[in-house]
Amino acid sequence: MLEAHWDPDRGHCYPHGSRYPHQWLWDSCFTAICWAALGDGRAASELETALSDQLPDGFVPHMRYAGPTIERGPLGHVSSFTQPPVHAHAAAYLAGHGVELPQGLTDRIERALHFLWARRRDRGGLVFIVHPWESGADDSPRWDSWLAADWAPLRWDQPRFTEFDLHLVGQARFDRHGAAVASTEFQVAPAAFNALAGHAAVELAGLGGDQRWRDRAAALAAAMDDRLWDDRQGLWSDAPLVGGGPSAAVPTLDGVLPALLTADPDRAARALDQLLDPARFAAPFGLAFVARDHPKHEPDAYWRGTAWMQMNYLAVLAARRWGRDDVIGQVVESSRRAAVASGFAEHWNPETGQGHGAVPLTWSALVVALEG
Repeated sequence: MLEAHWDPDRGHCYPHGSRYPHQWLWDSCFTAICWAALGDGRAASELETALSDQLPDGFVPHMRYAGPTIERGPLGHVSSFTQPPVHAHAAAYLAGHGVELPQGLTDRIERALHFLWARRRDRGGLVFIVHPWESGADDSPRWDSWLAADWAPLRWDQPRFTEFDLHLVGQARFDRHGAAVASTEFQVAPAAFNALAGHAAVELAGLGGDQRWRDRAAALAAAMDDRLWDDRQGLWSDAPLVGGGPSAAVPTLDGVLPALLTADPDRAARALDQLLDPARFAAPFGLAFVARDHPKHEPDAYWRGTAWMQMNYLAVLAARRWGRDDVIGQVVESSRRAAVASGFAEHWNPETGQGHGAVPLTWSALVVALEG
């Protein structure tokens, strides 16, 4: 599958040749992990190209266009929005699997994290995003309160590039390099994005970066636990900063990922236990993105309840941190079933394994990396 999507001229895989012809940041980070798990040195090129159009201020675009400019901000060749910073983990994975990192790669990652810490933090210390695209989970029900404000006729499960998505591009504010740094309508500190940013800081320190990143990660973990923990649900929620409302607490897998970073073993255990619970996230074919006992759960709808291999991978990563072999075993087994049943689909129904979106999609090859 990776061979079929590899572009030797550009030095990376397309997620899907016809449906997704551009390069996406976290897609390529995950695909680099897949290459490394298979012992293929193209992992280095995959990761290096994902960071190759980094802006002078350290910002890493979430898309590098393969064709004509599309409306993702003022820049002509790349997006002005980012995605979760899984690049540091990808680099650590490559290094741990015998792949030599390209020269200067860790410096690029450090500058990317500096951008988030300097330009995307609120007064309480959390990292925020300025468009749903930046979360990776662009149609998550956690954004419904923003949608309900003025766009009630729309549904997030309509075609992804909705009028509302493009409206929010117009509400973004950009720095002089073209990076989105604020929004007049949508700013939120997501649990998952903060967990992945803090985890990236820890991984960077482990790669030989500035050890002060460990202290920054610990401070971010404390802010996350203080402001985002939802004791009633046993999960972390999101914090709306501009716009938004109660939908930020909808139980999704995003609320489990801070187990990657928290120093609180009891909270981590409560969240991770829900990955084994069929009433919450456990399903025959991987993990449902939205808790199965919640009214928002729609098992065939894009980011409304379908399962995703990259989310299964991140959940396993969190479980591994806490030695939860029970969680790892169950998620690995159900993910393998899902990869086969769905045809390595972009996402799928967690009840039946029926594939949705692009089939196949390169990040579903992460099934080969689930066990380390």
